[in-house]
Amino acid sequence: MGVVTFRFDILSPIPRARIFKAAILDADNLLPKVLPQAIKSVEVLEGDGGPGTIKLMTFGKGSQYKTAKHKVEALDKENFTYCYSIIEGEVLGTTFEKISYEVKIIALALGGSVFKCAASYFTIGEEVDIPEEEINAGKEELCAMVEAIEAYLVANPYDY
Repeated sequence: MGVVTFRFDILSPIPRARIFKAAILDADNLLPKVLPQAIKSVEVLEGDGGPGTIKLMTFGKGSQYKTAKHKVEALDKENFTYCYSIIEGEVLGTTFEKISYEVKIIALALGGSVFKCAASYFTIGEEVDIPEEEINAGKEELCAMVEAIEAYLVANPYDY
C-alpha cells in the first residue's frame, strides 16, 4: 500500500468557532441544505458523531458519484480538528483503499480563520501517480463546500 498526501489551506472570513460548528459539527444537516445539487443527504449509520461513527453520504444529481461511506477518525472540539476517511464508494474506484482528510481550523489574528487541510490517498497495492486534475478537483470540491457554508452563515448571521 502506498500513501500520497497533499496539503492546502482555505481562508475564511468566518470566526473559527462559528465555522467549526457549522462546517464540522452540523455538516450532516447543513451540507444538503447549502449544496442540494451536490449532496442529497448524510445519514449516520452507527455511532454518535464522534470517533468511530460511520456515515453514508448520498450525492445529488449534479455529482458523478452516488454514495460514499465515511468514518470519523478523530474529532477534537477544543482544538478545532476533525479527521475522517472515505471507506466505501465510487470515488475510491479500484485504485484507493481509502481517502483520509484532516482539517484543523485556526483563528486569524485580525478575524476569520484558516482551514489547514491534508488529504491522504491510500492506494491498493503500490503507490500510484494521482493526476493533478484529480487533486485539484478534490480541493475545488472542499473549497466549494466551505464557500457555500460561508454564504449561508453571512446570510443567516444568527445561526450558529
